[in-house]
Amino acid sequence: MAIWLTEDSKVIVQGMTGSEGMKHTRKMLAAGTKIVGGVNPRKAGTTVDVDGTELPVFASVAEAMGQTGADVTVIFVPPAHTKSAVLEAIDAGIGLAVVITEGVPVHDTAEFWAHAVATGNKTRIIGPNCPGIASPGKSNAGIIPASISGSGRIGLVSKSGTLTYQMMYELSDIGFTTAVGIGGDPIIGTTHIDALAAFQEDPETEAIVMIGEIGGDAEERAALYIKEHVTKPVVAYIAGFTAPEGKTMGHAGAIISGSSGTADAKKVALEAVGVKVGKTPSETARLMREVIESL
Repeated sequence: MAIWLTEDSKVIVQGMTGSEGMKHTRKMLAAGTKIVGGVNPRKAGTTVDVDGTELPVFASVAEAMGQTGADVTVIFVPPAHTKSAVLEAIDAGIGLAVVITEGVPVHDTAEFWAHAVATGNKTRIIGPNCPGIASPGKSNAGIIPASISGSGRIGLVSKSGTLTYQMMYELSDIGFTTAVGIGGDPIIGTTHIDALAAFQEDPETEAIVMIGEIGGDAEERAALYIKEHVTKPVVAYIAGFTAPEGKTMGHAGAIISGSSGTADAKKVALEAVGVKVGKTPSETARLMREVIESL
């Protein structure tokens, strides 16, 4: 099985006709994703040939869903238009919205996240500023390279896109049920805890890798959730062990102050609930390999 994205998922791409949208639509199709169309009001009613596959362009998410039965949208639109694109997807009631765009103003993310909650959480948002979600061998919604790893026994949730790719590569011989890149912005739609809960319920996920980073308390909160709700083995890596105090590092949410939000504090919290924490991505992969061999 997989979480949230399966071989039956029908995917549309908001911003498909743009350069990034088209590039990654091509890659998603090559990975076996069932892409059923795109959304661009200015080009509604046309079709686009993507390596021999004719994809219709719709005026809205609602129209695309009505015509194709789409239940997933991947959003490749500029930051200034991302809020309206996500609000449109939420109002249409699509089940999953994967927001790839980086540089989305935090108040815009807060607004569309609050709108999703206010309308009953019918739409799960992944991102923004994320690589998306991949269920190897089944479907790929976003920019995670499909060739890194095949399907297998591990669930992966990560704040970092590049560390997602590295972990998938290092454990490619074991493989993954689903890899979820949740993004590193201060406000995101799907959290570590959301993914941990889904992997706990997925019968084919035997162990979980969680990648966090300095800043905030998301990993500490995840540790508390693991203690109370997760019975499967969890291995973690926290990016930023060598980061200088008080400096923003990469992601907008990766800033520390004093001992709050440091990699060491997160490591202590996670190890206190039985999570093995690697000091490097490669050490983390080795720890997960030991866990799998012991199952």
